[in-house]
Amino acid sequence: MTKISQILQTPSFKKSVKKLNPTQKKELDQTIRLLIQTPDLGERKKGDLGFLRVFKFKMVKQLMLLGYSYEDGAITLELMALGSHENFYRDIKRGI
Repeated sequence: MTKISQILQTPSFKKSVKKLNPTQKKELDQTIRLLIQTPDLGERKKGDLGFLRVFKFKMVKQLMLLGYSYEDGAITLELMALGSHENFYRDIKRGI
């Protein structure tokens, strides 16, 4: 597995992160570090969202989904979306 050397963020991901309080940001940072170490942890989606992987984790006792893109052998991790399950996939499709 290739080591990730670059992390990109989409504008919608940045916007979601801005709304988080410091405790939530700390938990998100821990999750991102985990994904940097093992980027294939997330579940790969099928169909028109085939480029997307989704990692589910708890943030202050609430289930959150982190959408990202990573291809085997690539050195870039692209953080695409963050949110609860409600309308998560619909919003990703609209952002494409």
